[in-house]
Amino acid sequence: MQHLRPARTAGIVLAAALLAAAAAGCGSAGSSNKSSSSGGTATGSNSSVRIGILLPESKTTRYEAFDKPLLEAELQARMPGVQVDYYNAGQDATVQQTQVDTALTKGDKVLILDAVDSKSIQASVQKAHDAGVKVVAYDRLAQGPVDAYVSFDNVKVGELQGTALLAALGSNAATQQIVMINGSPTDPNAAQFKQGAHSVLNGKVKIGKEYDTPNWDPNTANQEMAGAITALGAPNIHGVYSANDGMAAGIATALSAANLHVPLTGQDAQLDALQRIQAGTQTMTIYKPYKPEATAAADVAVEFAQGRTPGNDLLPDKQTSGSGNVVPSKLITPIVVDKTNMCTTVVKDGLYTAAQIGITC
Repeated sequence: MQHLRPARTAGIVLAAALLAAAAAGCGSAGSSNKSSSSGGTATGSNSSVRIGILLPESKTTRYEAFDKPLLEAELQARMPGVQVDYYNAGQDATVQQTQVDTALTKGDKVLILDAVDSKSIQASVQKAHDAGVKVVAYDRLAQGPVDAYVSFDNVKVGELQGTALLAALGSNAATQQIVMINGSPTDPNAAQFKQGAHSVLNGKVKIGKEYDTPNWDPNTANQEMAGAITALGAPNIHGVYSANDGMAAGIATALSAANLHVPLTGQDAQLDALQRIQAGTQTMTIYKPYKPEATAAADVAVEFAQGRTPGNDLLPDKQTSGSGNVVPSKLITPIVVDKTNMCTTVVKDGLYTAAQIGITC
């Protein structure tokens, strides 16, 4: 696997500028059928090329604030004037299937697809394939004849989360009990996070309760945590594995209501999670640098759009989807963030300022 370093200074400035632009333009981010088109100046041969970006939801802040503007900017940088069609499915798999149909009707040549439901989208992927449209699975590996996949090493994410939780539990971990709150059962990434976490935690700590949380919903995670506290008793819970930061927010609320202060994991380096880490109500998060992911996806999409097949330099890895398709892939290494390294990771890369987090660098 190729290990990537955080984005360089130019990327930092771009990411900060894009964040500001995204914050100004996300007033309707919660729409379940959001679409837009942006193409810059429609000049030259690129103006006849359309690329679709299909993202899954907006409850997780990364998609509207980072992935969308970064993908659009990276595509425009490589193919000035290319027509970019953007869709957000609002966590509705049926809506996303309709959005794929719309993108194909518009004549999109390449789809960058982050599937709401990796299994139910298979028919849409097949439809794109039959129409000669290339599909780049982005962040989540969709089923069907996907042409390329760009994401992070998701098993490694779970391993890092589990390792951090064990470290926070200390030398008595074997005698302690945790609750595991995993991600959506329709998201193949969630299964990989879970796999990685179990590979570290099994046999090292007692797992008292475990949940798979539909749609990664923070409110559901809150209810699951409250139920675990009732079932196990607050004094018998010594730590919580949360697969992402959105759910960690709901979990932290339930823990606080029970006056329970225990280690809590997360993922996505959301601003509120970083603030919780500083406040001591969350232990760590996983930072997945969005710019390298968007850059890699744009590199691959543009190769396809220009009629070329991306080589091993762009897709050095392989992943097998739930439908058994072996897909050329690019897997990026994630980074653990805790109180000790915010300045050298998320602040250095321009994801947030120190003032936003409430720290001094």
